[in-house]
Amino acid sequence: MPSVTRFFQDVREEEVLPGFELEVTRTHIVKYAGASGDFFPIHHDEEFARGYGLPTIFAMGLMHGGMLSRVLTDWAGDGRVKRYKMRFSGMVWPGDRLRFQGRVKKTYRAGNENLVDCDLWVLNQNGEPAVQAEATVSLPDRT
Repeated sequence: MPSVTRFFQDVREEEVLPGFELEVTRTHIVKYAGASGDFFPIHHDEEFARGYGLPTIFAMGLMHGGMLSRVLTDWAGDGRVKRYKMRFSGMVWPGDRLRFQGRVKKTYRAGNENLVDCDLWVLNQNGEPAVQAEATVSLPDRT
């Protein structure tokens, strides 16, 4: 059951979705490894990562890609996401300060559904993209 009641009639194209910021820690990365089962050493073993020429470990793209979906669910409510597509566009390192953001791209009806397409993205502290995403949510009518 959706936790937020946002009505289709109240949504405007180009509306900015409430975002959030997070400083990525090694603890986030290790906890995500445990939750996802992704224990590839490049994400948690400093020596292994340096052996690949990297300065340190880095976060799995799905970690901050999944965190980005929170922008959508905080705005539209749980159970409203119909489609979520993302592309990784940069690496995320421990200590990076990430900004999770989104915007309404298009509102439309398809069949009996009120649909809203959104663009979402994650930027690091330098304004460089880490993830870019597209999503569609279904919202109820105001009756």
